Amino acid sequence: MKDGDAQQKGMSRRSLLRGAAAVGAVAGLSGMALNLAAPGTAEAATKKLPQKWDQTWDVVVIGSGFAGLAAAAEAAGGGAKTVILEKMPIYGGNSIINGGGYAAWDDEMHLRQKKNLGQDSVKQHVQDTLKGGDFYNMPELVEIMAKEAPDALNWMIDEGGAQLGDVLVIGGGHTAYRAHFSKHNSGKDYTEALKKIAEKRGAKILTGSQVTWIWRKDADPKSPVLGVEVKKGNKVLNIKAKKAVVLASGGFSWDVKMRLEQWPKLVKEFNCTNQKGATGEMIRYAKAVGADTLHMNFIQLFPFAEPEAGILDRPAVYGFSGPGAGVIYVSKAGKRFVNELDRRDVCAFAQIALGPNMKPAYTIFNDAIPPKFGGKPAEVEAGIKKGRFIKGDTIADLAKKIGAPPDVLEKTIKDHNRYIAEGKDPEFNKPMKKTMVPMDKGPYYALPMWPAVHHTMGGLRINTNAQVIDVFGVVIPHLYAAGEVTGGVHGSNRLGCNATTDCVVFGRIAGKNGAKEKA
Repeated sequence: MKDGDAQQKGMSRRSLLRGAAAVGAVAGLSGMALNLAAPGTAEAATKKLPQKWDQTWDVVVIGSGFAGLAAAAEAAGGGAKTVILEKMPIYGGNSIINGGGYAAWDDEMHLRQKKNLGQDSVKQHVQDTLKGGDFYNMPELVEIMAKEAPDALNWMIDEGGAQLGDVLVIGGGHTAYRAHFSKHNSGKDYTEALKKIAEKRGAKILTGSQVTWIWRKDADPKSPVLGVEVKKGNKVLNIKAKKAVVLASGGFSWDVKMRLEQWPKLVKEFNCTNQKGATGEMIRYAKAVGADTLHMNFIQLFPFAEPEAGILDRPAVYGFSGPGAGVIYVSKAGKRFVNELDRRDVCAFAQIALGPNMKPAYTIFNDAIPPKFGGKPAEVEAGIKKGRFIKGDTIADLAKKIGAPPDVLEKTIKDHNRYIAEGKDPEFNKPMKKTMVPMDKGPYYALPMWPAVHHTMGGLRINTNAQVIDVFGVVIPHLYAAGEVTGGVHGSNRLGCNATTDCVVFGRIAGKNGAKEKA
């Protein structure tokens, strides 16, 4: 039957979906909404609801990064028997390899005020995030993220023992100094803090546990998610969630097929900064039980990744953290090509526009700059030994090592030093900050960089309670989501350091609300 025929008979899409689900239920309590082709046949095999459950928990969290750990901590804190299922052999996901940045307009130490770094507010954080996402963001979600950012950061410090470095950075697209960095400039500082809180409250983490299905009886709006199917080693287990399933499984940057479905330009030859578990299957499973998605074609490139493997290591963070302190980006021709304080997508595509023969581009700095954003001499030395930083005693020496014309690079740096002194950048209209220092003394360093797939802004549609919404705009009972698996917070482009904030804030919300559900 065609859609038009169905409409002529007075049948809505909702009634069609409900009817199909009801037939499946009568036929034997089938799992909802997806027929899987039987291997080697043209027939469809319907997944049957479990006759029994191998394990039962109150709250089941999928994923052990920032969002999953925060959700589990709050669910367990609310009295719920909570488990985290992590498909990889170690916990942490992308979060554990994160650069340690967290965007918040304030903190309990009031670093911005103590350092006299100007004003910031919830409103300003919201406005920057909306503008950075080209206003595709869901404003109500952005407001929650910005408002709750300081409290979530303070929670990790006070209860989890997280420590911050004594720096505050202004990142691309932000108009205020709000990028906090952990003591060791690593997301592990936060994951360890969150893990400590979660385990102290009784949550359990099961690694090597890959979710292979979400169980829901049918498409009736009152029909709750029941649990999940899990592959652990050679065993397949069905795990019941009496109160809630929280999806915190991250994005799909490593699922090339899904990536190409959403943005064909991001071919398989693009590198990726993510750990290998970022494959997006939980989005597919959630869609199979009726979940809606949004912004799936908004995929971010990280401009400062290592050019050959695409990794996001500590040196790569220098490219992001340094513009407010005075670093510049130059091409192999020795010239600047972008406003270094512009958004990540602008910086990434400015590099790509240089052409493949101009790969890589470079972040340029000297010894005076890294201390301004928490960089350390030992990190620079380690980066030189690994080949991530290139050192030149003079500008001309550095230029020869990166293949740039010495006179051109010398002029580029001299001009930028003058822009700092004059407080105006006539070339790219970059806001010149009082924290910027001139590069008037060697040695000088170059960080090779090139864009790699980094963050998927789109995902499952959620409301302000972190509940997953179905394709008809209705809450799917007992199903929550937080972090990169969701869409709506970042719009078309995520501002740096907002991801950690998004994950922790909405992870907490999902965990708290999931624990309150009636079994």
